[in-house]
Amino acid sequence: MRIKVCGLTNVNQVRQLNELGIEFAGFNFYPRSPRYVYKSMPATTIKKIRGKINKVGIFVNEDPDELLRTVDECGLYLVQLHGDESPKYCEKIANYISIIKVFRLSDNDNVEWKIKDYYEVADMFMFDTESPKYGGGGKKFDWKLLKDVEIKKPFFLAGGIGPNDIEELKIFEKEKVAKDLFAIDINSKFEVAPGVKDIELIKTFKRRLSEPFFPTLFPDV
Repeated sequence: MRIKVCGLTNVNQVRQLNELGIEFAGFNFYPRSPRYVYKSMPATTIKKIRGKINKVGIFVNEDPDELLRTVDECGLYLVQLHGDESPKYCEKIANYISIIKVFRLSDNDNVEWKIKDYYEVADMFMFDTESPKYGGGGKKFDWKLLKDVEIKKPFFLAGGIGPNDIEELKIFEKEKVAKDLFAIDINSKFEVAPGVKDIELIKTFKRRLSEPFFPTLFPDV
């Protein structure tokens, strides 16, 4: 599984993740976030980051012109729209750069209804947990909400994924819906402080995620 590490605030940690083979680095451009990247890294520093890791900008209901200006100033490869952006808004941004549209899910949501108007205007989807705050609340939603849905679009699975979720992720990977699973998104469960990642924990998680999975056939024995 591909991995996106979100909420990065330290350029050296981005370089370490690149060396580990992490595919996506998320930078939060939402000023109310405790991981707001401009508190610790200017645009010039972000733009200079090189490597195979893909730089993803996280935005929440941002003015589209300001968003596109940030894309250029920081040399972003993708943008993640984590607010209430309309299909029309997404279309404008998608004409310039590839986008991931985030859908925050609660227990009674109809996933097919939420995503239906975004197929033509988003390159990928992300499913996260409904939270009073934008940007994620560090909690998991019920992945069964996705079980019988035909996503038909590459998607990221997000929302409070932690080091102890390896088995659950590998079970989910066997579900029919997972044919469209593009990557998983990790954040707060791998931190020592907001924006400061535990690199060794991520390294171990990545290794364990790639290992063969042998489910317990007789869990009560």
